[in-house]
Amino acid sequence: MKKSELKKQVSSAIQACLDKKAEEISILEMEKGAGTFTDYFVLCNGTNPKQVQAIADEVELRLKNAGVRPAQVEGYRQAEWILVDYVDFVVHIFSEKARRFYDLERLWKTARRLEPSDLKAKPRTRTATRTKSKTRNSLKRVVPQRKAV
Repeated sequence: MKKSELKKQVSSAIQACLDKKAEEISILEMEKGAGTFTDYFVLCNGTNPKQVQAIADEVELRLKNAGVRPAQVEGYRQAEWILVDYVDFVVHIFSEKARRFYDLERLWKTARRLEPSDLKAKPRTRTATRTKSKTRNSLKRVVPQRKAV
């Protein structure tokens, strides 16, 4: 998968979390070659089991609409820690208590922390082909003045 497409999908998952009022959203970019099985972790928590499930539902719905389905979903019924695995990234949705207990940020402390804006595609800079364009004023002919006789 192209890196830009992956970042779009992760951004969609994050937006789904935000839309359902998820708290403490973290994005971890996993180190290459460190034995990790995915590129990104998205972590967040809800305040109660219904909200935790609603966040998971919204993530799945948003990505399903983009043509992406999870490879695995675990923990939905208990709603303490729902793991939604998209292979290239994993969304972890916790209850507040479970988030503190498992502390995945500490466990994966070598991972690079990202902000949602880090996932946005950077606009390409355009290089100018001409240094200066001619304006209408620079094309005016100089007409010599007639002397009064």
